[in-house]
Amino acid sequence: MAKSVLYMSMSLDGFIAGADDGPGNGLGNGGGALHEWLGGPRSELRHFAPPGVSGQVLAEAMATGAVVVGRKTFDYAGHWGGDHHGVPIFVPTRRTAPAAQSGWVHYVPDVSTAMREAKAAAGDRDVMVHGAALAQSLLREGLLDEVQIHLIPIVLGEGRRLFGADRVELELARALDAPGVTHLRYRVVS
Repeated sequence: MAKSVLYMSMSLDGFIAGADDGPGNGLGNGGGALHEWLGGPRSELRHFAPPGVSGQVLAEAMATGAVVVGRKTFDYAGHWGGDHHGVPIFVPTRRTAPAAQSGWVHYVPDVSTAMREAKAAAGDRDVMVHGAALAQSLLREGLLDEVQIHLIPIVLGEGRRLFGADRVELELARALDAPGVTHLRYRVVS
């Protein structure tokens, strides 16, 4: 059965984007450092892989069968040109949905619908989750199975935090150390 897995790079102080993130500056000021572990332009992730453990982690992410992404994250990322990695993309939104950028993009009314449809589309592959507010909503609804944090040894000091004030228990499933990043995978317990 497909699992829902949040994939997120995060600073030591809990930020997934620097200050002043927005359209055209999706990672905020200084937030680009959170993705340096990838080793190249994010637009070319299908065509290369970082060496070693980070390459393994990226390959796992690219093996997912669908994506659920928050509307804000999707907008800030420029809709990924309508294609994340050749799989359906589900975007929960309460606002009027724009025209779909491609046949891969599906706007849905809520997180439950997004996850249900994404898991159906993914079949036996996992569902990739992106977005801080979306992750918090999925955790509250009991719809997030695992959290994959790419912990970057940097303190941003301000920006967009991944986690809110809700209490969530996690169980460490795996820790992999690589140059410039520690990949931590947790199972959501409650």
